[in-house]
Amino acid sequence: MSQLGLDKFAKNHDFLIGIDSDGCAFDSMEIKHKECFIPNFIKHMGLQPVSKYAREAAEFTNLYSKTRGANRFPAYLLALDLMEKRAEVIARGVKLPKLQGLRDWVKRETKLGTKTLGPEAEKTGDSDLKQAYAWSKAVDDSVNDMVHDVPPFPGVEDALKKMQAKADLIVCSATPNGALQKEWAEHGIDKYVQCIAGQETGSKKESLNACKKFGYSPEKILMIGDAPGDQSAALAVGALFYPINPGHEEASWERFNQEACDKFFNGTFAGAYQEKLIKEFEKYLPEHPSW
Repeated sequence: MSQLGLDKFAKNHDFLIGIDSDGCAFDSMEIKHKECFIPNFIKHMGLQPVSKYAREAAEFTNLYSKTRGANRFPAYLLALDLMEKRAEVIARGVKLPKLQGLRDWVKRETKLGTKTLGPEAEKTGDSDLKQAYAWSKAVDDSVNDMVHDVPPFPGVEDALKKMQAKADLIVCSATPNGALQKEWAEHGIDKYVQCIAGQETGSKKESLNACKKFGYSPEKILMIGDAPGDQSAALAVGALFYPINPGHEEASWERFNQEACDKFFNGTFAGAYQEKLIKEFEKYLPEHPSW
Protein backbone atom coordinates (compact mmCIF):
# COMPACT_ATOMS: atom_id res chain seq x y z
CA MET A 1 0.00 0.00 0.00
CA SER A 2 2.77 2.44 0.93
CA GLN A 3 4.24 2.51 -2.58
CA LEU A 4 1.04 3.98 -3.95
CA GLY A 5 1.28 7.60 -4.98
CA LEU A 6 -1.20 10.28 -4.06
CA ASP A 7 -3.16 9.51 -7.22
CA LYS A 8 -4.37 6.32 -5.50
CA PHE A 9 -5.07 7.97 -2.14
CA ALA A 10 -8.49 7.34 -0.58
CA LYS A 11 -10.15 8.77 2.53
CA ASN A 12 -10.88 6.12 5.14
CA HIS A 13 -10.98 8.17 8.36
CA ASP A 14 -12.01 11.65 9.49
CA PHE A 15 -8.41 12.48 10.46
CA LEU A 16 -5.35 12.95 8.24
CA ILE A 17 -1.76 12.96 9.52
CA GLY A 18 1.32 13.81 7.45
CA ILE A 19 4.67 12.61 8.82
CA ASP A 20 8.05 13.91 7.72
CA SER A 21 10.78 11.28 7.43
CA ASP A 22 14.42 12.47 7.74
CA GLY A 23 15.12 13.87 11.19
CA CYS A 24 11.53 13.29 12.23
CA ALA A 25 10.70 9.59 11.90
CA PHE A 26 14.31 8.55 11.23
CA ASP A 27 17.60 9.66 12.77
CA SER A 28 19.01 10.09 9.25
CA MET A 29 19.60 13.84 8.82
CA GLU A 30 23.15 13.86 10.19
CA ILE A 31 24.45 10.90 8.21
CA LYS A 32 22.82 12.04 4.97
CA HIS A 33 24.12 15.61 5.07
CA LYS A 34 27.50 15.05 6.70
CA GLU A 35 28.47 11.90 4.80
CA CYS A 36 26.56 12.18 1.51
CA PHE A 37 25.44 15.73 0.65
CA ILE A 38 28.36 17.80 1.90
CA PRO A 39 31.30 15.74 0.56
CA ASN A 40 29.66 15.75 -2.88
CA PHE A 41 28.89 19.47 -2.54
CA ILE A 42 32.58 20.21 -1.95
CA LYS A 43 33.62 17.92 -4.80
CA HIS A 44 31.14 18.96 -7.50
CA MET A 45 31.08 22.68 -6.71
CA GLY A 46 34.89 23.00 -6.55
CA LEU A 47 34.91 24.06 -2.91
CA GLN A 48 38.07 22.19 -1.89
CA PRO A 49 40.01 25.40 -1.00
CA VAL A 50 37.27 26.44 1.43
CA SER A 51 35.94 23.02 2.43
CA LYS A 52 35.79 23.92 6.14
CA TYR A 53 33.52 26.89 5.47
CA ALA A 54 31.46 24.99 2.90
CA ARG A 55 30.81 22.32 5.52
CA GLU A 56 29.86 24.87 8.20
CA ALA A 57 27.53 26.74 5.85
CA ALA A 58 25.82 23.57 4.59
CA GLU A 59 25.42 22.16 8.10
CA PHE A 60 23.88 25.45 9.23
CA THR A 61 21.36 25.72 6.37
CA ASN A 62 20.38 22.05 6.42
CA LEU A 63 20.64 20.98 10.06
CA TYR A 64 21.04 23.78 12.58
CA SER A 65 18.84 26.68 11.49
CA LYS A 66 15.33 27.69 10.51
CA THR A 67 15.91 26.30 6.98
CA ARG A 68 16.52 22.80 8.40
CA GLY A 69 14.79 20.17 6.30
CA ALA A 70 14.35 22.39 3.23
CA ASN A 71 14.65 20.97 -0.28
CA ARG A 72 18.29 20.35 -1.22
CA PHE A 73 18.50 22.86 -4.06
CA PRO A 74 17.40 26.06 -2.25
CA ALA A 75 19.17 24.95 0.94
CA TYR A 76 22.54 24.41 -0.74
CA LEU A 77 22.19 27.58 -2.82
CA LEU A 78 21.68 29.39 0.48
CA ALA A 79 24.88 27.76 1.79
CA LEU A 80 26.75 29.22 -1.20
CA ASP A 81 25.21 32.65 -0.47
CA LEU A 82 26.38 32.47 3.15
CA MET A 83 29.88 31.49 2.02
CA GLU A 84 30.01 34.37 -0.43
CA LYS A 85 29.58 36.87 2.42
CA ARG A 86 31.97 35.18 4.83
CA ALA A 87 35.22 37.08 5.45
CA GLU A 88 37.39 33.95 5.56
CA VAL A 89 36.13 32.80 2.15
CA ILE A 90 36.56 36.27 0.63
CA ALA A 91 40.12 36.44 2.02
CA ARG A 92 41.02 33.23 0.17
CA GLY A 93 39.95 34.70 -3.17
CA VAL A 94 38.01 31.59 -4.15
CA LYS A 95 35.53 31.93 -7.01
CA LEU A 96 32.29 30.34 -5.89
CA PRO A 97 29.80 28.99 -8.45
CA LYS A 98 26.87 31.37 -8.98
CA LEU A 99 24.61 28.67 -10.46
CA GLN A 100 22.23 31.25 -11.90
CA GLY A 101 20.70 28.62 -14.16
CA LEU A 102 19.82 26.53 -11.11
CA ARG A 103 18.44 29.57 -9.27
CA ASP A 104 16.13 30.30 -12.21
CA TRP A 105 15.01 26.67 -12.36
CA VAL A 106 14.22 26.61 -8.61
CA LYS A 107 11.93 29.62 -9.13
CA ARG A 108 9.95 28.06 -11.97
CA GLU A 109 9.81 24.38 -10.95
CA THR A 110 7.68 23.04 -8.09
CA LYS A 111 8.89 19.43 -8.14
CA LEU A 112 12.51 20.07 -7.22
CA GLY A 113 14.29 16.74 -7.59
CA THR A 114 17.07 14.91 -9.39
CA LYS A 115 14.55 13.28 -11.71
CA THR A 116 13.09 16.61 -12.83
CA LEU A 117 16.47 18.37 -13.03
CA GLY A 118 18.09 15.76 -15.30
CA PRO A 119 15.73 16.17 -18.29
CA GLU A 120 15.79 19.98 -17.88
CA ALA A 121 19.60 20.02 -17.97
CA GLU A 122 19.54 17.80 -21.06
CA LYS A 123 16.88 19.89 -22.81
CA THR A 124 18.44 23.29 -22.12
CA GLY A 125 22.12 22.35 -22.19
CA ASP A 126 22.56 24.77 -19.28
CA SER A 127 25.97 24.17 -17.67
CA ASP A 128 24.70 25.22 -14.22
CA LEU A 129 21.90 22.67 -14.39
CA LYS A 130 24.32 19.99 -15.56
CA GLN A 131 26.67 20.74 -12.65
CA ALA A 132 23.80 20.69 -10.16
CA TYR A 133 22.45 17.46 -11.65
CA ALA A 134 25.85 15.76 -11.35
CA TRP A 135 25.97 16.77 -7.68
CA SER A 136 22.38 15.73 -6.94
CA LYS A 137 22.76 12.37 -8.70
CA ALA A 138 26.00 11.72 -6.77
CA VAL A 139 24.17 12.54 -3.53
CA ASP A 140 21.40 10.06 -4.34
CA ASP A 141 23.97 7.37 -5.17
CA SER A 142 25.85 8.06 -1.91
CA VAL A 143 22.64 7.90 0.14
CA ASN A 144 21.69 4.63 -1.53
CA ASP A 145 25.13 3.20 -0.76
CA MET A 146 25.71 4.67 2.70
CA VAL A 147 22.38 5.04 4.47
CA HIS A 148 21.05 1.73 5.72
CA ASP A 149 20.34 0.16 9.09
CA VAL A 150 19.33 3.58 10.44
CA PRO A 151 16.25 2.81 12.57
CA PRO A 152 13.26 5.02 13.31
CA PHE A 153 13.47 7.00 16.53
CA PRO A 154 12.21 5.13 19.61
CA GLY A 155 8.49 5.76 19.93
CA VAL A 156 7.81 6.19 16.21
CA GLU A 157 6.31 2.75 15.60
CA ASP A 158 4.14 3.04 18.72
CA ALA A 159 2.91 6.39 17.43
CA LEU A 160 2.17 4.97 13.97
CA LYS A 161 0.11 2.15 15.49
CA LYS A 162 -1.82 4.61 17.64
CA MET A 163 -2.43 7.08 14.79
CA GLN A 164 -3.38 4.43 12.23
CA ALA A 165 -6.40 3.36 14.28
CA LYS A 166 -8.14 6.71 13.74
CA ALA A 167 -6.34 8.55 10.93
CA ASP A 168 -5.18 8.23 7.33
CA LEU A 169 -1.38 8.49 7.39
CA ILE A 170 0.94 9.74 4.65
CA VAL A 171 4.69 10.21 4.57
CA CYS A 172 5.14 13.84 3.55
CA SER A 173 8.80 14.54 2.76
CA ALA A 174 11.29 16.35 0.52
CA THR A 175 13.37 13.16 0.22
CA PRO A 176 13.26 11.23 -3.09
CA ASN A 177 10.47 8.64 -3.20
CA GLY A 178 12.83 5.72 -3.80
CA ALA A 179 14.88 6.45 -0.69
CA LEU A 180 11.72 6.88 1.41
CA GLN A 181 10.21 3.62 0.22
CA LYS A 182 13.48 1.79 0.89
CA GLU A 183 13.85 3.19 4.42
CA TRP A 184 10.24 2.69 5.51
CA ALA A 185 10.14 -0.86 4.07
CA GLU A 186 13.54 -1.79 5.53
CA HIS A 187 12.22 -1.24 9.04
CA GLY A 188 8.75 -2.67 8.42
CA ILE A 189 6.84 0.53 9.13
CA ASP A 190 5.60 1.23 5.60
CA LYS A 191 2.56 -0.93 6.42
CA TYR A 192 1.20 1.82 8.66
CA VAL A 193 1.01 4.55 5.99
CA GLN A 194 -1.37 4.84 3.10
CA CYS A 195 1.11 6.44 0.73
CA ILE A 196 4.58 7.93 0.49
CA ALA A 197 4.72 11.45 -0.96
CA GLY A 198 8.34 12.44 -1.53
CA GLN A 199 10.35 14.86 -3.63
CA GLU A 200 8.88 13.83 -7.00
CA THR A 201 5.31 14.21 -5.72
CA GLY A 202 5.76 17.92 -5.08
CA SER A 203 6.20 20.15 -2.05
CA LYS A 204 4.86 19.14 1.36
CA LYS A 205 2.19 21.81 1.00
CA GLU A 206 1.12 20.34 -2.35
CA SER A 207 0.95 16.81 -0.93
CA LEU A 208 -1.11 17.89 2.08
CA ASN A 209 -3.38 19.96 -0.14
CA ALA A 210 -3.97 17.04 -2.51
CA CYS A 211 -5.19 14.94 0.44
CA LYS A 212 -7.14 17.78 2.04
CA LYS A 213 -9.32 17.92 -1.09
CA PHE A 214 -10.81 14.57 -0.06
CA GLY A 215 -12.82 16.47 2.56
CA TYR A 216 -10.88 16.63 5.82
CA SER A 217 -11.67 19.50 8.18
CA PRO A 218 -8.53 21.62 8.78
CA GLU A 219 -8.64 20.97 12.53
CA LYS A 220 -8.52 17.24 11.77
CA ILE A 221 -5.31 17.48 9.75
CA LEU A 222 -1.94 17.28 11.52
CA MET A 223 1.61 17.58 10.19
CA ILE A 224 4.41 16.08 12.28
CA GLY A 225 7.86 17.43 11.46
CA ASP A 226 11.23 18.58 12.72
CA ALA A 227 11.69 21.71 10.62
CA PRO A 228 10.07 25.12 10.10
CA GLY A 229 9.25 24.06 6.53
CA ASP A 230 6.96 21.38 7.95
CA GLN A 231 5.27 24.02 10.09
CA SER A 232 4.88 26.30 7.06
CA ALA A 233 3.32 23.51 5.01
CA ALA A 234 0.82 22.84 7.80
CA LEU A 235 0.02 26.54 8.14
CA ALA A 236 -0.45 26.89 4.37
CA VAL A 237 -3.25 24.31 4.32
CA GLY A 238 -4.77 25.36 7.67
CA ALA A 239 -3.57 22.20 9.42
CA LEU A 240 -2.18 21.72 12.93
CA PHE A 241 1.52 21.11 13.58
CA TYR A 242 3.32 18.88 16.05
CA PRO A 243 7.08 19.59 16.28
CA ILE A 244 9.78 16.97 16.77
CA ASN A 245 12.46 19.05 18.46
CA PRO A 246 15.96 18.70 16.91
CA GLY A 247 18.28 17.03 19.41
CA HIS A 248 15.29 16.01 21.57
CA GLU A 249 13.51 13.68 19.16
CA GLU A 250 12.95 10.80 21.57
CA ALA A 251 11.37 13.06 24.19
CA SER A 252 9.17 14.63 21.48
CA TRP A 253 7.86 11.25 20.35
CA GLU A 254 7.31 10.19 23.96
CA ARG A 255 5.26 13.33 24.58
CA PHE A 256 3.31 12.70 21.38
CA ASN A 257 2.40 9.18 22.48
CA GLN A 258 1.57 10.19 26.04
CA GLU A 259 -0.51 13.31 25.43
CA ALA A 260 -0.39 15.10 22.06
CA CYS A 261 -1.92 12.32 19.96
CA ASP A 262 -4.94 12.06 22.25
CA LYS A 263 -5.32 15.84 22.31
CA PHE A 264 -5.38 15.90 18.51
CA PHE A 265 -8.07 13.22 18.31
CA ASN A 266 -10.24 14.74 21.06
CA GLY A 267 -10.03 18.29 19.67
CA THR A 268 -7.95 19.96 22.41
CA PHE A 269 -4.66 20.25 20.49
CA ALA A 270 -5.29 23.60 18.77
CA GLY A 271 -4.81 26.84 20.66
CA ALA A 272 -2.73 27.16 23.83
CA TYR A 273 -1.28 23.63 23.72
CA GLN A 274 0.00 23.91 20.13
CA GLU A 275 1.30 27.43 20.76
CA LYS A 276 3.34 26.21 23.73
CA LEU A 277 4.89 23.43 21.63
CA ILE A 278 5.78 25.77 18.77
CA LYS A 279 7.31 28.36 21.11
CA GLU A 280 9.58 25.68 22.53
CA PHE A 281 10.42 24.36 19.03
CA GLU A 282 11.48 27.78 17.75
CA LYS A 283 14.18 28.09 20.43
CA TYR A 284 16.14 25.22 18.92
CA LEU A 285 16.72 26.72 15.46
CA PRO A 286 18.41 30.12 14.96
CA GLU A 287 17.85 32.30 11.91
CA HIS A 288 21.42 33.60 11.53
CA PRO A 289 24.78 31.80 11.73
CA SER A 290 27.17 32.58 14.59
CA TRP A 291 29.83 33.88 12.23
